[in-house]
Amino acid sequence: MRDFCACKSKAFFHLFHKFLTPLNQRFHYLCIMKVIARIHTDFPTKFGIPRQSGIIASLQGCIVFEPEYRNPEAVRGLEAFSHIWLLWEFSEAVRDTWSPTVRPPRLGGNVRKGVFATRSPFRPNPIGLSSVRLEKVDLDPKLGPVLYVSGADLMDGTPIYDIKPYIAYTDSHPDAVSGFASTPAEYLLEVDCSEELLKQIPENQRESLIEVLAHDPRPQYQTDPERIYGMAFGGMEVKFKVEGIQLTVVEVK
Repeated sequence: MRDFCACKSKAFFHLFHKFLTPLNQRFHYLCIMKVIARIHTDFPTKFGIPRQSGIIASLQGCIVFEPEYRNPEAVRGLEAFSHIWLLWEFSEAVRDTWSPTVRPPRLGGNVRKGVFATRSPFRPNPIGLSSVRLEKVDLDPKLGPVLYVSGADLMDGTPIYDIKPYIAYTDSHPDAVSGFASTPAEYLLEVDCSEELLKQIPENQRESLIEVLAHDPRPQYQTDPERIYGMAFGGMEVKFKVEGIQLTVVEVK
C-alpha cells in the first residue's frame, strides 16, 4: 500500500511539474511596464492624428506624470534638451493576436509589408516611439513637473512608459535609408475655410488645425468627393469634404 501511495505521489508530482513548467517559463518572459505619465493633446480620437511625430510642429501637448512619479528630481536637467523621446502605448490598438504583415496607409492600404518593417500600431507589443520638441518644463503645485511639448502624434490620454532625452550626435542619421517611406507625402491639400468658420476656431488652435487638414486626415482608401468627414479637435467638431487637392471646411461646432 505504501509503495502504491509513493508511486501515486510521484505520478502526481510529475504531472504537476509538467503543468507548472510552461507557466514558469511564461511568467519568466512577462515584462511589467508601468505607466509613468499621460499626454494631453487636441485629439480625443485617432482620426486626424499625424502619421509621424514632428510633421506638424505647431501641435501642442502637455505631459502630466502619474502621482507616483511627480518628484521634480526625476526631471532635473531635462530642460537642457531641445527634444525628447517618448515611449508609449497604442492604447486603442491592444489585441490578443497579431499578424506578421500589415497594409501601410502610405502604400494605399493595398500592399502588405512585414509588421517590423512598418510603424503600424497593430504589433505583438503595441508600443509607439515619438520624438517631440520639449518647449518647457513647468512645476505645477498640484501636478508636479509638467512637460510642454510640440509636434506630438499622440491621442489625448495616451499612456507613456518612458521619457528619454534626444541626443543629436547619436540619434540623428542624415544618411539613413528609409525604404518605402524615404520621401515625405507627395502633396498637401489646399484648405478652404471661410472667415465666418475661421472665427469659430480659437486663435491659438487655427494654425495647427489648418495644418492637420492640409495633411489629409482621411484614410487613404477613402476618396469620395461627396462624403462629409467629421474630426474632433480641441473640443470642436470639424466637418469637411475633399475634392481633388481641395479640402473645404463646411462646419465647425
